[in-house]
Amino acid sequence: MMKRRTFGALAAAALAAGVAVPALAQETLTIGAVAPKTGPLAGGAAVTYWPNVQLWAHDVNARGGLQVGDAQYMVEVIEYDDQTNPGETIKAVQRLVSQDEADIVLPPYSTGLNLAAAPIYNRFGLPMVTATATTDQADQLSQQFPNVFFTLGGAQAIVESTVVAMDALRDEGVIGNKLAMVNVADAFGIELMNQAGPAFEAAGYDIVYETSYPLGTQDLSPVMKGAKAAGPDAFIAWSYPPDTFALTEQAIVEGLEVGAFFTAVGTAFPAYQARFGDDAEGVLGIGGVHADGEAFQEYAARHEEVTGAKPDYWASAMVYSSFQVLEEAIREVGSLDNPAIIEFIKGHAFDTVIGVLDFNENNNNTAFWTVGQWQDGVFKGVASTGREGAVPVLAGPDWN
Repeated sequence: MMKRRTFGALAAAALAAGVAVPALAQETLTIGAVAPKTGPLAGGAAVTYWPNVQLWAHDVNARGGLQVGDAQYMVEVIEYDDQTNPGETIKAVQRLVSQDEADIVLPPYSTGLNLAAAPIYNRFGLPMVTATATTDQADQLSQQFPNVFFTLGGAQAIVESTVVAMDALRDEGVIGNKLAMVNVADAFGIELMNQAGPAFEAAGYDIVYETSYPLGTQDLSPVMKGAKAAGPDAFIAWSYPPDTFALTEQAIVEGLEVGAFFTAVGTAFPAYQARFGDDAEGVLGIGGVHADGEAFQEYAARHEEVTGAKPDYWASAMVYSSFQVLEEAIREVGSLDNPAIIEFIKGHAFDTVIGVLDFNENNNNTAFWTVGQWQDGVFKGVASTGREGAVPVLAGPDWN
């Protein structure tokens, strides 16, 4: 594990921006954050997770600190690299609590690492508002770990929305019934594939090609060659960022001719459109946002100004929103009493950059984006479970 403190740079930035640092600036709260900086998921965390840790800490300090009772405290962030290794995630959380004496420990990045870390967060009684975990186990997990909350949705809703999007294209004659479907072989990809196979077959689709590949696979050309050879009308990949990019590149190289092309995590990254340019137009993917909404646009502008990078069009805003939930709960409770914070989150709604977030009896947010599409250079939400701003799904991409 590698550790890095970020308070000094944040405080300096606040001063440089002309933001007054209060007299209590020397009294700080320690925020612990653990996520990949190396390993297969480092690229995704670098887009979605770490910039929002930086932005939230910056925004808190720029407002004069985190309100706890009658006092405000500047925040100092300790960052650990878990190397995309669940064992390292767990060790980092233990170190943050036991050695660093962190006042707040933020949830990690990705479905697998969050699920692996849930028991240690529960053991320490830490509020765990996940923002990058997609699972249908939320109801069971919240019963086992009542401190854990889920905001990004589950596999079933994502799969159902993807089927609906494909149905719309099939009804328009853009695609037929033949699907090629692949997945990354980790908790995220396996769960989605297990849901998607039966769902598409029930909707009358014929899965003509199906395979999985290990997390971190470098050469995905055999996967795409196999998909093309099967002659599908549409291609779907339950993928993570490195493979999302690699599969798209191989599809273009192989000249895969399909009426619908869907890749999962990473499709919503600004780097996807930057890498593929016009070839990104019409590509479908997991996630989406109300891209034209004022709240997202204001958040995106601030994100770019503070971090130097654009947010993605899916989980970035949800990560920041999860930090807003935690901040408001601490402010309203008036202390760092974790059991009280957890109970407050259970019983209240929160106004965030993604919109209103609240949780059902299973600590599950029920309104989230599920499917988006690159349209006119922007990844726009085309389906959700209750968010405003969806646009119609279009045919594409055109790689000929």
